[in-house]
Amino acid sequence: MDGNRRWAEARGLPIPLGHKAGAEAVRRTIEACVEQGVGWLTLFAFSSENWLRPAEEVRALTGLLRLYLRSEVATLAKEGIRLRVIGDRSRFGDETMREIARAESVTAHGTRLNLTVALSYGGRAEIVAAARAIAEAARDGRLDPASLDEAGFGRRLFTADMPDPDLIIRTSGEQRLSNFLLWQAAYAEFVFQEVLWPDYDAEALADALREFGRRERRYGARTG
Repeated sequence: MDGNRRWAEARGLPIPLGHKAGAEAVRRTIEACVEQGVGWLTLFAFSSENWLRPAEEVRALTGLLRLYLRSEVATLAKEGIRLRVIGDRSRFGDETMREIARAESVTAHGTRLNLTVALSYGGRAEIVAAARAIAEAARDGRLDPASLDEAGFGRRLFTADMPDPDLIIRTSGEQRLSNFLLWQAAYAEFVFQEVLWPDYDAEALADALREFGRRERRYGARTG
């Protein structure tokens, strides 16, 4: 979800107001996904690299996260939306971890949309953590390395019970993966859109879905 900073700077506004506008775009996108019948939505909200941003901006982002968790959870639960968080949530501190756990619990029975938010997330770190868990299991005699396959490796990722993404959308004209779902994106389709994230809406999502619908997905195999 790129473009919050550029959106604010173009309007002469403080950067935190760009992030606030981005949170409004999150709400619109969730609603649009429900209307379009999308079953799974994963939002890359805060990367492990984002901790390197200026302290003031990090405080604004984490404060907005806590506010969103407190204000939106009841609506998510009412609308049948299940919220899950992937990433190293411990870096946000005890208060935010409690808010995340509460939000996940309150929305646990939602079935209309599986909403996953990646926080303090990095694809490389996720793969390293899975490899470390596998190595420890092998060392302790709980795993035969010869039995390990891709499915077994995938079960040790944050996304263990989630389907791999069909479509990855990147906004604001950026055209790179930026450490997002590196393992899971092996056969995902990509759509790059020029719209800045705070301006994202149902029409932009519909455009991306139409583009996805025109793709022929071969998963490395030949057709015809």
